Amino acid sequence: MKLSIIIRCLNEEKHIGRLLAGIAEQTLQEVEVILVDSGSTDATLSIAEHFPTRIISIRPEDFSFGYALNVGCAAATGDILLFASAHVYPVYKDWLELMMAPFAKDEQVALVYGQQRGNEVTRYSEHQIFAKWFPEESTMNQIHPFCNNANCAIRRKLWEEQPYDETLTGLEDLDWAKKILAKGYRIAYQARATIVHVHEESWRSVYNRYRREAIALRLIMKHETFNFLTFLNLLSKNIWSDWRQALHDGVWWRNAGSIALFRLMQFWGTYRGYKQSYLLDNQVRERFYYPKGYVHSQADPDDEHRRIDYTNVHDGKGEKRGKG
Repeated sequence: MKLSIIIRCLNEEKHIGRLLAGIAEQTLQEVEVILVDSGSTDATLSIAEHFPTRIISIRPEDFSFGYALNVGCAAATGDILLFASAHVYPVYKDWLELMMAPFAKDEQVALVYGQQRGNEVTRYSEHQIFAKWFPEESTMNQIHPFCNNANCAIRRKLWEEQPYDETLTGLEDLDWAKKILAKGYRIAYQARATIVHVHEESWRSVYNRYRREAIALRLIMKHETFNFLTFLNLLSKNIWSDWRQALHDGVWWRNAGSIALFRLMQFWGTYRGYKQSYLLDNQVRERFYYPKGYVHSQADPDDEHRRIDYTNVHDGKGEKRGKG
């Protein structure tokens, strides 16, 4: 099976070089990389040109998450289409191999998504969200439609039957997964296919992200109300859960204020986007909004040989790396 990697981007000069360098270090080298750019005005495209990538430009006014993906998918030639955000980078050299494996094992697997983690700039509550959404255990037959297109792959033939919804303000991945599950296909989660997802947002941007996603959720799943009492309930539960975890980790003093503000922006944005409307089914709602328990994670010593060394990668403006 041939793999195509599709990356949506806009002004990602700070991150795109590391992602493309990480792709060049993969054990799976016969890949096609397509960059769908929606009007970058910084050095994003000049950095990308140092790598074996195909760049497709779309007009900023035409952008939606689904439209950008559909443009990339239509241009791709692979049997498997893998999506990566421009501000992520792989941790291990076998990331692509692991993402491809479930497709080879089971013809009914339509979608595979991998683990996401933060880095040193990630806010504490976002680390807790990653731990909740992307656990340490893999599953090859997930029964609910949660997934995330920052690190996700699908079968091209199924995309041809079911393109992404271009009208949604976000969560086009969840919408696609929900529809594909209804057709009898499977979703797999690969816990060892890890990428670092870098969110460097203002508080206003955090609010807007969750508001935008809530608007989309209102259209995708119509079951439960998200009223002001729900907002207060989820806000208090998640702040308390994060504070307990921060106390357990010995970092409460450094993160207490940030935790409260992040969760306020998350749930106030959700409330405003979902105001007097509907919410998710119970399983997806649990995954999205409710706090996790304590996390006791241990590094696997066998993972060290899989790790990519980014020591000499800065902005990707050096000589061309990787194979064509």
